[in-house]
Amino acid sequence: MLSVFYGDMPEAIYNPVVYFKNTYTDDWITDDLSKKMIQDVDRSVVVGPRVIDSPVLGGISPRELSGGVKTLISIYKVPDKVFNASACGDNCAKWILRIGEMQDITINLRHLMDFGEEDFTLKVLNTGQIVHNMYELLLIAGMIVR
Repeated sequence: MLSVFYGDMPEAIYNPVVYFKNTYTDDWITDDLSKKMIQDVDRSVVVGPRVIDSPVLGGISPRELSGGVKTLISIYKVPDKVFNASACGDNCAKWILRIGEMQDITINLRHLMDFGEEDFTLKVLNTGQIVHNMYELLLIAGMIVR
């Protein structure tokens, strides 16, 4: 299940891009889900563990992926840590939900991320409430995020 804590959270990894840079391994990049996230968010194709074909930049290393993809992969590969998912754009929200369906994860948000119009399930840790759609989430998170 996906759990979200809104606002300051001392134990959260505030800069997931730096964490990724210093922690990722080749298998993080060649994992099937990672490849799909890289393709969808960055429109890039994993050629190998150290080469990604970007339509904008050409051949790049994993260190040159977007901050959003680096954060998603970190959330996925290190589910016991809490990452600041405000480093992600709304185009990453569906992937955060998908990872949360696969394993228990907790993220920190400092903004209202748009999780889309489809139903979903997440727990707002600030209040302990479970929500099932953006309307329910906005009622709660809108009171927390300033």
